[in-house]
Amino acid sequence: MDEAKDFERVVDLHYASLYRFAFSLTRRESDACDLAQETFLLWARKGHQLREENKVKSWLFTTLYREFLQKQRRVTRFPQVEIDSAGAELPDIPPPSIGRLDRQTVLEALGQVEDRFQAVIALFYLEDYTHPEIAEILDIPVGTVKSRISRGIAQLQRILQDVRTEARHA
Repeated sequence: MDEAKDFERVVDLHYASLYRFAFSLTRRESDACDLAQETFLLWARKGHQLREENKVKSWLFTTLYREFLQKQRRVTRFPQVEIDSAGAELPDIPPPSIGRLDRQTVLEALGQVEDRFQAVIALFYLEDYTHPEIAEILDIPVGTVKSRISRGIAQLQRILQDVRTEARHA
């Protein structure tokens, strides 16, 4: 019974932030839910191996990110639908109003940022992780974290500027 309560406590404490991180990576609610659930499934199977209780959150985020990367590799190797054949099925989405950027617009723009920059930006700005924590989660040097945040933000700003320009001309 104690293990069940411990598992529930971990889920209660970390589900919301894990889901937000997963959504920032996948940009789809269903994929974010699946990714968070798979992470907790792995926690249920392997979490007992973690010796330091203060590393639970880091373990969960690292595991979620690795699962995301693994799924991305699979999707890249085996795409389900060619974009050209699905073009007619895609909805027409009006551009955002001039001078206003909502959360959805920013998340969509974040989705256009190069993959190697997305995770560091999401962890830093959406989840408030420090540079050393991000380095540990993503298993990269702290200097790389800093440069990826800087370059990713520059890309994000260019993308958002393009969104604003398109909205003005619409």
